[in-house]
Amino acid sequence: MKTATCTQMLRDTLADAMRRDPRIFLLGEDIGAYGGAFGVTRGLLREFGAERVRDTPISEQALVGVAIGAAAAGARPVVEIMFMDFIALAADQLVNFAAKLRYVYGLGCPLVVRAPCGGGRGYGATHSQSLERLFTGVPGLRIAAPATAADASALLQTALRGEDPTIFLEHKLLYPMRWELPEGLPPALPFGHARVACEGRDVTIVAWSGMVPPAEAAAAALAAEGVSAEVIDLRTLCPLDAGTVLASARKTARVVVVEEGPRTGGFAAEVACRVFEAAYDCLDAPIRRVTCPDCPIPAARTLEAACLPNAATIAAAARALVGGD
Repeated sequence: MKTATCTQMLRDTLADAMRRDPRIFLLGEDIGAYGGAFGVTRGLLREFGAERVRDTPISEQALVGVAIGAAAAGARPVVEIMFMDFIALAADQLVNFAAKLRYVYGLGCPLVVRAPCGGGRGYGATHSQSLERLFTGVPGLRIAAPATAADASALLQTALRGEDPTIFLEHKLLYPMRWELPEGLPPALPFGHARVACEGRDVTIVAWSGMVPPAEAAAAALAAEGVSAEVIDLRTLCPLDAGTVLASARKTARVVVVEEGPRTGGFAAEVACRVFEAAYDCLDAPIRRVTCPDCPIPAARTLEAACLPNAATIAAAARALVGGD
């Protein structure tokens, strides 16, 4: 066994894939000598050289556009967006080109776009967002949202071997977290398979990415009160494993969906709607969402903490559903 951070597992996964497949190369701002804003690519320039670890100008549209062209020509590029907030600058490339290549031209687009997301570090309104909602409704894009170091590696392996564009969410608070893991890399994990992170019978808590640890902490707090909460870690948003969510909803009859993003128009609403459409007759209480308010994320730590979902707010929502009997 070994102790590893999410950062280390992502780096080891990239290095292993690059050793195996010479078509894989990395692009991004400050990913070379600096090692990336969050250290994921540190040391890769020394091993693989500047041809395969390419520092780029500050133009997300340009670097994603170059990567799409390279992918269409047979390469397997991996783009790092320094902060997910900046992915909006490449939305045209991702939505109108990468996502459409297979449908319009019959071409694969084996592109991975790594996107550090989420708040909790006091970076303010333009460096703390979770913008998966901008892409979950775009056919042709896959979205991975791991919540553990093992899943980050396993899902990244799958993304690197795929033939379609993947947006790979990496929550900034997960990077330094440590897990006990077997030596080596875990086996690749297929997309569309959610994880039952904690089994329970009274209420289901659905979360992904950085919201899974507080959901698990909420389940532990509820267990001390005699409330049994089941935590579902979605792992991927596109494709979505609705079957695991629905099975849990039918078992517990109460559902809380947690999203680190504004309440209006979020992916939590999509999950809630799917549960209602397929399992409304099994529910004993309305579905609840725990989200950020509809406001930019503050830079002040106290205000940011008040804005973001946490274990206490998740537990309170679950407790209210169970206590409503």
